[in-house]
Amino acid sequence: MTTSPTVYWPVRVRGVLDHPLSRWLWLVKWILALPHYIVLVFLWIAFFLVCVVAFFAVLFTERYPRPLFDFNAGVLRWTWRVSYYAYGALATDRYPPFSLGVEPGYPATLEIAYPERLSRSLVLVKWWLLAIPHYLVLGFFLGGGAHAGPWSGGLIALLALIAAVALAFTGAYPRDLHALVVGLNRWVLRVAAYAALMTDAYPPFRLDQGGEEPVREAAAEK
Repeated sequence: MTTSPTVYWPVRVRGVLDHPLSRWLWLVKWILALPHYIVLVFLWIAFFLVCVVAFFAVLFTERYPRPLFDFNAGVLRWTWRVSYYAYGALATDRYPPFSLGVEPGYPATLEIAYPERLSRSLVLVKWWLLAIPHYLVLGFFLGGGAHAGPWSGGLIALLALIAAVALAFTGAYPRDLHALVVGLNRWVLRVAAYAALMTDAYPPFRLDQGGEEPVREAAAEK
C-alpha cells in the first residue's frame, strides 16, 4: 500500500496573503468595493432563484443542471474574491475582477467539484434541517448569518480588522491570523455550497486553517 496526497474536500478554498500590503488602504476599501456590493446584491437574488430551480431538478432527475451549477459557483467565487479584498480578510490590495470565472491569477480562488449525481432524499432536508448546526456556528462567524454579498460583522470581520490595525502599525499582516481568517471563510464557503445543493458531502465541523486547501493522505494500492 502507498499513500498519495489528495484534496480533502469537493469545495476547495485558497487565499494567498499578498505582500506588501498598504498600511492604510483598508480604511477606504468599503468605498472601493461598493460597485461589487451593488452587483452582488443582484447576483445573490439570482443565486437563490437558481437554488429553487436546482432543487426541483435534483428532486426529479438527480442532477444539478451544469449551467446553473456554474452560475452559482461563480457567484460564490465572486463573493469570496470581494470578501478577501474587503472586510472578510483584507489580505490583498489587488482589486477583484468583475467576473464569475475562475480567475486563477487572483490571490483568492474557489473551486467546487461538479457532482454527476445528487441524492433526491437529501435535497429535501440538507439545506435546512441537516445544515442547522452549521448555521448556528456561522451566525457567530458572520455576526447574524450569511447574506447576499461579502461577509460582514461577527468574528471574521473582527479578526480582519485586528489584522489591519496590526498592518497599520507594523507594516505586516500577522500570518497566523491570516491562516485563521481563511480557515473561518473556508468553513463558511463549504456550508454555502452544501446549502445551495451543490454537493452531498456534509461539511466537517473542523477549522482547516491556512491559505492553501488542506490535503489528507489517501491509501492507494500499488
